Amino acid sequence: MGQADEHSTLPPRFIDLKTELVKDRDRLQNAWNDLLAQLKSSVEETKKEGSNIIPQVEFSELQNLSPDKFKDIKRRGAVLVKNVVDSGQATAWRDELTAFVKTNPVEGFPEDDKQFFQLYWTRPQVQARAHPNVLSLIGWLNNLYHIGTPPKSDQVTSVDLLKSVELSTPLVYADRFRIRHPGVQWNTHPPHIDGGGIERWEDANFRSCYNDILNGEWEKHDPYDLAGRLNAKISLYGRPGQASVFRTFQGWISLSETAPTQGTLKVFPDLTLSNAYLILRPFFHLKKKLVSDDPLDQQNWEFDISTPDFPGIFERDGGFFGPRLTPQSHPHLRLSESMTSVPLVRPGDMIFWHCDVVHSVEQEHTGNDDSAVMYIPAVPLTPQNLAYIERQKESFLKGIPPPDFPKGAGEDSFIGTGRETDVIGETARKAMGLAY
Repeated sequence: MGQADEHSTLPPRFIDLKTELVKDRDRLQNAWNDLLAQLKSSVEETKKEGSNIIPQVEFSELQNLSPDKFKDIKRRGAVLVKNVVDSGQATAWRDELTAFVKTNPVEGFPEDDKQFFQLYWTRPQVQARAHPNVLSLIGWLNNLYHIGTPPKSDQVTSVDLLKSVELSTPLVYADRFRIRHPGVQWNTHPPHIDGGGIERWEDANFRSCYNDILNGEWEKHDPYDLAGRLNAKISLYGRPGQASVFRTFQGWISLSETAPTQGTLKVFPDLTLSNAYLILRPFFHLKKKLVSDDPLDQQNWEFDISTPDFPGIFERDGGFFGPRLTPQSHPHLRLSESMTSVPLVRPGDMIFWHCDVVHSVEQEHTGNDDSAVMYIPAVPLTPQNLAYIERQKESFLKGIPPPDFPKGAGEDSFIGTGRETDVIGETARKAMGLAY
């Protein structure tokens, strides 16, 4: 848990960045102490509740949720929405995908037992993204966000840009699918956060999303305020594999029955606390001489900006990788106890998690059947997103990988590839960029 083993040393210029960001040392110290107390309580609650802590709602009841349920969904940053698509339809999609990967010379991982597929335009994927219930749900999720007042800076989101956002208009971001086999261990998805790393501190726009935290007022932090997110630079160093769109939530639709321990998603289910801890963590270190026997005790931690390190951020290929969170780099999250598997899902259910949520995938799949999902995030209409959808549309019509993904021969010649005729309805056609 000491400094030497929690992260790699970053360039010295990041000491200057830390110094620039600290406005009131005492306020930050008090905020840190309060945060650690809240985290301790939150993790204990999570341990007690287990998967039940993840909110569960029926798709048919979305318009009639109580204020308490809304509040719970926003606090947890994750939600299971049941019966979005008829189970028979979802099962049929799984069967068609299984046949597709057997019939066509597809790319997937691992090479000797393919389970995660570099495929974007199969008929089931195209149809699922165009399904009216899926699009309605995406619009509902987008509206959990709100358009706040942009910070007073010419470097951040303008009022005009915010006015151009249509949260109720869903857009389609084409992604892949997996059919995970039981008994196979996956070690490639430990706790992490997508959509930018060091940029959360270094980019002025992105950083503005966390101003309240950096000002020592983390309780005021609003993860659902769009101001700052739309112009945020999530890849200052040309980092590969970054989405070019702003996703309010990441998500997938289940094509099988999958329970905890069967290779499912895990999340840290307290969004404001995890954001606050992630952002403040680089400014505090474990004391060399402990005051008490418990290393997590706030008395054993001190304000320290003398090093350039940002725990969970690593140099790689001329840029920076992360945040990759571990028990060593972010000990107060108590990840081995707090990372919580989502509840049992059945075919046609959907899971979504906020773009800032710490998440991972279970290493073990102890079930007897394949665990299959298609990845479908929630994406609102913004100028940047719409520009990407226009480019993605051309990829769809040509049957080649979308712009954000590695180039390849594509799927146009494969048997069972989705076509424009599979995108039915005006809302679906707009979401795919086919009606603009």
